[in-house]
Amino acid sequence: MAQAVNLASKLATFEERWSPRTVATFNGHDIMVVKVEGEFRWHSHADTDDFFLVLSGEIDIQLRNGTVTMKAGEMFVVPRGVEHCPFARKEAHLLLIEATGTPNTGSAETAAERKIV
Repeated sequence: MAQAVNLASKLATFEERWSPRTVATFNGHDIMVVKVEGEFRWHSHADTDDFFLVLSGEIDIQLRNGTVTMKAGEMFVVPRGVEHCPFARKEAHLLLIEATGTPNTGSAETAAERKIV
């Protein structure tokens, strides 16, 4: 029988930062949770937009022409091809939605391994 996914429970299963965990799939997309803290890296995605929804905490999405700050309950979509750098002063928890197989750094060579929880 199908069950609801408890995102807090999924987040409690790991400690690593910047290492997304797939909690479900939807129409060819991975729905992931991730813990973030500190700066990630500047990158872009040539073929896909980058979706961020803050579950807890606060995160900045640094863009070359400014910064978007989001708190819990807020979301932002970085358009494809736009260079950006996520940054969190304290630990924050995010929900991400990406096309299955999209590398989180925009490059398969530097991307974190996809894990399922």
